[in-house]
Amino acid sequence: MPTSFSRRGLLLASSGAALSLGLLPGPATAAPAVDGDEFDTLRARWRTLLLGEGFRPTAEPFRSKLAALGTTATGHAAAMAPADGSLWPDAVWADPDPDTDAESYAFSGAIQTSYARLYAMAEAWSQPGTGVTGDNALADRVVEGLDHLYARVYNERQARYGNWYSWQIGGPQGLLDTAVLLYDRLSADRIAAYCRAVDAFVPDSAVAQYTGTSTGANRIDLCRVLAVRGVLERRADKIALASRAIAPVFPYVTSGDGLYADGSIIQHTVVPYTGSYGAVLLDGLSKLLALLGGSTWEVTDGGKQIVFDAVEAAYAPFLHNGLCMDGVSGRAISRGLPPGDSRGQNDDQLRGHSLMASVVALGQGADAETNARWRALVKGWITRAHYRPAATDPQLSVAKLSLLGGVLDDATVRAAEQPTGSRVFPAMDRAVHRTRDWVASVSMASRRITYYENGNGENLRGWHTGSGMLYWWGDDYANDQYSDRFWPTVDPYRLPGTTASAKRLADGEGGIWGAALPDVDFAGGTGDGTYTVLGQHLEGLSSTMRAHKSWFLLDDAIVCLGSAITATDGTPVETIAENRHLGADGRSRLTVDGVVQPTATSWSATLTGPRWAHLEGHGGYLFPRRTPLKALREERTGSWHDINTATGATTPVSSRYLTLVLDHGSAPVDEEYAYVLLPGAGALRTAARSATLRQWLRHSTTRDVHGVRAPALGVTAAAFFAAGTFETLTSSAPACVLVREHRDGTAAICVSDPTRTLRELTLTWHHPVRSVTSRPGTLTSATTGPALRLTFGDLSGTGGTTQQTTVRLR
Repeated sequence: MPTSFSRRGLLLASSGAALSLGLLPGPATAAPAVDGDEFDTLRARWRTLLLGEGFRPTAEPFRSKLAALGTTATGHAAAMAPADGSLWPDAVWADPDPDTDAESYAFSGAIQTSYARLYAMAEAWSQPGTGVTGDNALADRVVEGLDHLYARVYNERQARYGNWYSWQIGGPQGLLDTAVLLYDRLSADRIAAYCRAVDAFVPDSAVAQYTGTSTGANRIDLCRVLAVRGVLERRADKIALASRAIAPVFPYVTSGDGLYADGSIIQHTVVPYTGSYGAVLLDGLSKLLALLGGSTWEVTDGGKQIVFDAVEAAYAPFLHNGLCMDGVSGRAISRGLPPGDSRGQNDDQLRGHSLMASVVALGQGADAETNARWRALVKGWITRAHYRPAATDPQLSVAKLSLLGGVLDDATVRAAEQPTGSRVFPAMDRAVHRTRDWVASVSMASRRITYYENGNGENLRGWHTGSGMLYWWGDDYANDQYSDRFWPTVDPYRLPGTTASAKRLADGEGGIWGAALPDVDFAGGTGDGTYTVLGQHLEGLSSTMRAHKSWFLLDDAIVCLGSAITATDGTPVETIAENRHLGADGRSRLTVDGVVQPTATSWSATLTGPRWAHLEGHGGYLFPRRTPLKALREERTGSWHDINTATGATTPVSSRYLTLVLDHGSAPVDEEYAYVLLPGAGALRTAARSATLRQWLRHSTTRDVHGVRAPALGVTAAAFFAAGTFETLTSSAPACVLVREHRDGTAAICVSDPTRTLRELTLTWHHPVRSVTSRPGTLTSATTGPALRLTFGDLSGTGGTTQQTTVRLR
């Protein structure tokens, strides 16, 4: 096999941010004496963390979950057939040509799969009510499997091949957790052998520097391996190392992997990953802090408060009614499975439910007030999980179900209401906007943040997810919009909100691990916490298409503007005003200018100059320029394997869509668009808003300046892709600006530098201002009077964050 290297398969030797921790073995002060009983206490505690506690095995959902676990374990035991290169015939680890390419990844993945199956068997043996609880034959089968893996592949003599993750995290975690559950049935010699294997692949040097594959969530996973390995063989030095090595995860970062002060979470250097690696980080930390709490090795670093703060600052914004948004879940969006598949369903709902359980677990190590607040948040998410109940999700582990069930059954916890507010996460080119009735999120890309990530055969067609994809959900409707079968059936060239070339792209186009980065700087926005303006200079993936896009996130509307849409390769370019997932049998009516359109599954029409459209059960759309609109209904069929060749099921699934397309032609030159989304609006309200559009909204689009004025809200906002003017606002350079006038005679002027390159910016608001009442540190001068003139110094180091000035009006 030819050798190919991946972001996950290499230490990033070029990283200038590598942090030496001084963790390599060497002279040190004598370790404190440890009572032998403390190891037993930690082992029992880890067992409880794995199995859960406080639940009634005869009550639902536990009765069904435990019975299913027993059935799964019995099946694994029956199918186990030890051979030289495998433990199960469908999980062969023997690589005929060991290397680091995709084929070898699959072979090394079989090691992780084998340990995962042994763990499932061990859990069924350990849990009550499984039908095989305490079954000696099952336990013997597990020990046989552990011995076979050690003798044939996972041992200190074996050279590593394929994916590093299988050897350092996935495999050893399954091995160690299984050994903890079966501890009393394992001899000291067996435990010593398994630990020698772990030491070979996860030596102390794996956490000696904070770089490469030892950062963020991966770092916590490595620390988990070290800690449990230490507990298992009563090695204080290993536990101490794990405890110390957690610390570099805590501080905010300003580049690369980790948690940012603005709430962003990045992994693989350029991928927003709150919902996947971020969730792993939170889950791992909650377990490690619980394991070590009150022990000789308790994590006392004050930096852990940053992670506690992140629950509400970084994670909660991306949770809605129990789901975790796909825009921050990277290639995990391709891991779903169709309903009824025996392997379960992995989608935004399951990610959200699992993340909620981690919040509950972490809360047990927080102060009482914080824990109570988090439990209220979780109970709110549980009670508003309209699509799939969180506290009974059969895909969750028994331990996580027990955590969520404990919150739901706790009468002292009052469910928190869904918060409102609007936030930009500039470090990861994302934004979330919340009103009382709906929630929206926008995903962008720049030279700092990839279009999308694929790797390990996953997310092969996520090409345009960073091209301005606009997600939105209602308060109690459409919560399944991107769940279930959305990703394997949606047209990947027509993702809602995006502007994209129809040029055909290869699976994995642009390279693996987020290698596809546009050569542009402008992506980001600003706002006052209630309203937001966003802008993106869009460069098409592997195409000549270029565009300027903006979004103005208001109280009951999202104004979407585009300009400078140009392409020279002869391929059609489209803006997708909507591509709504209607489900397997959906027939929601589309009404355009008062006329109900056909509901036949295969229907399309080009509508000439519509003013408005309404999709039953979803919302309304306004088209102020009355440009031609292509509408189509279609049923699309695909499989998860189409977008994820690693684990995706080949079973075909189908779903229906209603798509609204603005066609820019095959050779656009400075084309434009404008439309307004009204989430949740009925047909009558949509028609009324269209009739009075000019009264409540003024907008303007030139090649380089997009602006919106909403007089009733006191909002004037603009995305300046270059120096220019919109109504009363003039900017000397590229920027996003939002001004909000309040009824008390004050106003907030919010400014950001989405390019992260500005050394100076002058903003003029042509409006009488009496005085400046507060200012950011970047503001170097302010002139009041008939107009307000603000001069900012170097904004390049602000990370695209909002610089807010407040003033008193005349």
